[in-house]
Amino acid sequence: MIHKFLSAKSTVKLMGFWPPYLFAGVSVKEISDDFRYIKVQMKQKFFNTNYVGTHFGGSLYSMTDPWFMFMFMNVLGKNYIVWDKAAEIKFKKPGRGIVTAEFRLDQNDIDKAIRMTDENRKYEPVFNVVVKDSSGVVVSEVVKTLYIRKKS
Repeated sequence: MIHKFLSAKSTVKLMGFWPPYLFAGVSVKEISDDFRYIKVQMKQKFFNTNYVGTHFGGSLYSMTDPWFMFMFMNVLGKNYIVWDKAAEIKFKKPGRGIVTAEFRLDQNDIDKAIRMTDENRKYEPVFNVVVKDSSGVVVSEVVKTLYIRKKS
């Protein structure tokens, strides 16, 4: 069922040069060949540091932005429409240094999306992801809502 828009290896290389990530200091550190796991990292640099010396909140959010949509697009294939619909971020602790976020889809997530979109119905799953600092402390929590539907 996997329809890859890009290979996992190509994705890692391309995202390293994608301007929103390049200029925010975000890099893809790991991606599984089946697009069900992605790990991203952001190093603190002068251009993603805010006035008080911590990670800029917009950069913390941007490192989490496209991944669940991207993963579903690659797993479900070209016969599905997948969009980010909504997001919420809660800042838990000032972020400094290197921060990391991990994204996972399991078979139940994929099966449910297929089942819920039968007969051209929309499905709006919600996913949570945490951004952690290098000692494992949660810096922010992001809630992502997707919109998934089979193409007519």
